[in-house]
Amino acid sequence: MKAKVNELKERLQHFTGTEMFYQIPLLKTRFTDGLKYLSEVAECFWLITDTSVIAKSLMNRSEFITIDFKRLPEEKQDYSGYEAEIIYSDGNDTILEKHGYRATDFPIDELRLFFVNDTLMLLSEY
Repeated sequence: MKAKVNELKERLQHFTGTEMFYQIPLLKTRFTDGLKYLSEVAECFWLITDTSVIAKSLMNRSEFITIDFKRLPEEKQDYSGYEAEIIYSDGNDTILEKHGYRATDFPIDELRLFFVNDTLMLLSEY
């Protein structure tokens, strides 16, 4: 599985800019080629919808939002009850919101996304 995760991370780095924007119908959030690829390969469309809903709710506090997915170390999982967390910040280390996930099948341990102008994108696509 680790080889597949490394291959996925490697492939994600090749997305720079985007050829096309995709849209979440109800939310009207746009997302990029890299996130479309990630959502299909890692079967994680939930990540795009969850982060879009939260990031949109924070737009009045910051035009630019960084979204950090992190799988927690096992000892932290044991006492927090969460397997992973997503931290939303303003890009200047001010945490706007934090969400814990009790279980996740997301293959990557850490991932940073950006949300700007109603668009969700990979770090390399900004």
